[in-house]
Amino acid sequence: QVHLVESGGGSVQAGGSLGLSCARSGSVYSINTMAWFRQAPGKEREGVAAIYPRGGSTVYADSVKGRFTISQGNAGNTLYLQMNNLKPEDTAIYYCAAGFEWRGFYSGGFDYWGQGTQVTVSS
Repeated sequence: QVHLVESGGGSVQAGGSLGLSCARSGSVYSINTMAWFRQAPGKEREGVAAIYPRGGSTVYADSVKGRFTISQGNAGNTLYLQMNNLKPEDTAIYYCAAGFEWRGFYSGGFDYWGQGTQVTVSS
């Protein structure tokens, strides 16, 4: 069993920055990819960024490319999302997710999820 706990959410003005963290515990040997998703009220959950620990490869949604950076600690038990130049449309609950193999930004492909942390960006 893998447990994920997000932290770092909050409120920020447009153009500001926030950093999110995700602490992972439990069995980690089979986890090959981790990602950040977000969900705004009335909208579907969407992938934001993903990282492949073995090669350090990263994938970003077009909407956040160039503004967000995903990274992972060397031990693989901490995931980060640095969010710069935030926009009001970034407002959402952000979720940390872990899976075995990368299959794209498909929520059903991730087996473990955190409880989410709220990010609110005001204009």
